[in-house]
Amino acid sequence: VQLQASGGGLVQAGGSLRLSCAVSGFSFDDYSIAWFRQAPGMEREGVSCVNSRDGIIYYADSAKDRFTISSDKVKKTVDLQMKSLKPEDTAMYYCAATRVTWGLCRSDRNIPHYAIDYWGKGTQVTVSS
Repeated sequence: VQLQASGGGLVQAGGSLRLSCAVSGFSFDDYSIAWFRQAPGMEREGVSCVNSRDGIIYYADSAKDRFTISSDKVKKTVDLQMKSLKPEDTAMYYCAATRVTWGLCRSDRNIPHYAIDYWGKGTQVTVSS
């Protein structure tokens, strides 16, 4: 099982980035995919998740109206389009997966980090002011 995040970089405030998570080793519809982020000295934050099988999407308040999560079953990727970026969005971003049968990706909450089955390596996002 592998999750590979990419697309991070340095961007000015107000700019955009598109992160991509390539998944392999499991059936795409069997897992919910989430994006987390962690800034230095801060707790890991669940930004967004998607349950492609049931069409469920969640956004943290910090991501609403600025971030869009999307999944591509053919490419087996889950992207996070981020716009209107702010310096406080600076963090290491991780994609992660958990079995969809647990029902943990809901429209009103993200998958708890302790319930994640697989983590990918992170991709750094730095937003300059």
